[in-house]
Amino acid sequence: MSQSLNDIVNVTVQVSPLSTVNSGFNLGLIVGPSTVISTATRVKLYSGTDDMLSDGWTGAEPEYKAAQIYFSQSPRPGKILIGRWDDAETDGETAVQAVMACRAANSDWFAAYVCGAVKADVLDIAAYIETAVPMSVYFYTTKDADVLAGTAGNVMETLKALKRHRTFGQYSTSDYAAVAAMGYAMGANTGLNNSAFTLAYKSEVGILPEVLTTAQVNTIKGYNGNVYTSFGATYNLLVQGVMADGVSFDEVLNLAVLTNDIQISVINALTQAPKIPQTEEGVSMLVTTITEPCDAARRRGVIAPGVWKGAPVLGLATGDTLSTGYMVLAETMASQSQADRDARKAPPIYVAVKLAGAIEHVVIGVVVNR
Repeated sequence: MSQSLNDIVNVTVQVSPLSTVNSGFNLGLIVGPSTVISTATRVKLYSGTDDMLSDGWTGAEPEYKAAQIYFSQSPRPGKILIGRWDDAETDGETAVQAVMACRAANSDWFAAYVCGAVKADVLDIAAYIETAVPMSVYFYTTKDADVLAGTAGNVMETLKALKRHRTFGQYSTSDYAAVAAMGYAMGANTGLNNSAFTLAYKSEVGILPEVLTTAQVNTIKGYNGNVYTSFGATYNLLVQGVMADGVSFDEVLNLAVLTNDIQISVINALTQAPKIPQTEEGVSMLVTTITEPCDAARRRGVIAPGVWKGAPVLGLATGDTLSTGYMVLAETMASQSQADRDARKAPPIYVAVKLAGAIEHVVIGVVVNR
């Protein structure tokens, strides 16, 4: 009988655990009251409207029509989640309860739109989305006349006053107009090099531009609202691509992606290493781990070299140049309290980033000499 080679050479195989996969931040959710999807199933994933027709949709439902707008955008988004809103006349759920149920059923979606939401629904959903986990954004369409009239308490004015950071509102007499903005955003967010984008001045396929006066457009923009309208008798453009608090959508999206990528990168480091020592070397390992998602953000065009104009951060002083657009700094192990060391905490780590920003307004002076 042959003897085992293990007595001479013992080979063990250790396979590292799979890395946690981060959200692509490019999946939208459309919620509506149609009964094609049961409340028990709650959400279904589709790659196009043909898939929906094969699954029993007729093409007349609001969710299907919204999905048509969503998939019509260029670049085209890859998938959509359709969610069920059980708004039966008796014991029906509210719109925000439907969105919360969809989040419980599937946490992969980043952007949401609710068909048939009225002002009260919009305000409730915006309040939920503001603190929803994972981070999400909410798109809504309003055709309320009090928005154009500038009536106090209209939905856009209210959301602006509440400083809703994760809600994007669009005035339109076309149904599902904000779905077009959502579809463009989900299609454009590819994560590829130089893929950073804004929503300003984009075309909305399938949406008619609003015929408005300059004063009416300015009223909407004054509420940090958005509108698709004509410029120069040639261009149909979405202005201005901002959330209810006035922050540009792309900034909200890109910081959400960067935050998520840093979190996932560090979690993967903690779970894949036998241990990360509570030493300067261990902190350096974490710093190196954090540079990877920062580099990815730089390649996408989200961050860029520039002068740091914020408050000083450890060794980074106001006026210093961030040559890569970011700097990762950590406090020393020597400065750590014994309580934090006993709790096996890392010293605080800071990530200073310089956003690349975007040019959306240009002033040009033409000087003529004869």
